[in-house]
Amino acid sequence: MNLILLFNDDFIDDHTVRLCERRRAHVTDVHRAVCGDVLTVGLLNGKMGEGTVTEINERVLELEVILDQTAPAPLPLTLILALPRPKMLKRTLQTITAMGVKKLILLNSYRVEKSYWQTPILNSEALTEQLILGLEQAKDTQLPEVILQKRFKPFVEDELPDLLTGSRALVAHPNTSEACPRALTCHTTLAIGPEGGFIPYEIEKLELAGFEAVHLGPRILRVENAVPALLARLF
Repeated sequence: MNLILLFNDDFIDDHTVRLCERRRAHVTDVHRAVCGDVLTVGLLNGKMGEGTVTEINERVLELEVILDQTAPAPLPLTLILALPRPKMLKRTLQTITAMGVKKLILLNSYRVEKSYWQTPILNSEALTEQLILGLEQAKDTQLPEVILQKRFKPFVEDELPDLLTGSRALVAHPNTSEACPRALTCHTTLAIGPEGGFIPYEIEKLELAGFEAVHLGPRILRVENAVPALLARLF
């Protein structure tokens, strides 16, 4: 981890935190920190700063922290992603968090297997675990919002119009002539389909809602590759 993420329960006084288990083990085994070392820290949904190691042993790690820095700016993006298969979902959650996405909508579509919605990764605690790993990687503290939408048509027809207010709407689709734009500065809503893409009916519904279909070229990418490629190109 490139940032030691802190929680309110870690504080034993205004400027001292006590860490155990995974984070303590990471600091000792990976950072190989000793008393006096300074580490990058950040409070979940709060500021970042530095933590000086004041005590470290086999059970606990104590840091004297100063939080005086703001977290990196988020991407001006709402990401709508057809629910990937569970193994890919874990990696994708970490990737989008590391890249600065702060609002993610996981959407059902025709090519999403029903069994995907039963994965324990969608439980609140499991989701948060993956998002935290992304924050630690990228030196960020602001936890993304994740929304589950299990019904495609009602979401697109009833909720999406309000969501798109003031936003440029793009849907990644290989069978279109319009190339994905570059270096956007406006707020953007990006929809990415499952393996094989959205079916024609879904593309039609999204276009009726105001989306522009764009492509990345002739190659068909896995979701875990398409997501960072699209985000890097757009922003």
